[in-house]
Amino acid sequence: MMTSLLILHGLLAFALLGALTHQAVAVAWPFRGPARDADSFAKRFRAVSAPAYTHTIIVLFLVTFAIGMVIYPAYRLNVRPYLQDYRMFAAEGAFEIKEHLAAIALGLLPLYWVLWRRPSLESGAPNDVAQDARWARLAVTLMIAIAAWASFFVGHILNNIRGLFGT
Repeated sequence: MMTSLLILHGLLAFALLGALTHQAVAVAWPFRGPARDADSFAKRFRAVSAPAYTHTIIVLFLVTFAIGMVIYPAYRLNVRPYLQDYRMFAAEGAFEIKEHLAAIALGLLPLYWVLWRRPSLESGAPNDVAQDARWARLAVTLMIAIAAWASFFVGHILNNIRGLFGT
């Protein structure tokens, strides 16, 4: 059961990373012009509607976080003592940082939702307000994306440590 949840957690995290990365690139480096003119991979990657990813990202984040909370006691009882016994304090500390990053990203989700729920702010708003909204969206999206990427890598490294070196 825990192995299945761990695999599901990893797959959902991977989908979350894809959506977050796509949205972050689309807002940081938007494609100017009609989507049909996007003739290269990079242009097509940038030509997506960034606001369209918002609800998907929120749902994926919450479900991935919830599954992580279910898996967490097994980590505390099985993996963490192993890391301590073999003095792998860097790996243990990385997981502690992962916990904090995930909590910060969870705390940013309401702000993220508020910033992305009104994508029409740019149309009809003064230019400085539109730019401020774009920068705020970019900053919050990048903070959540960085936390998600770091959590993904730390989780997989810890999973591999236990799988490769464990008994």
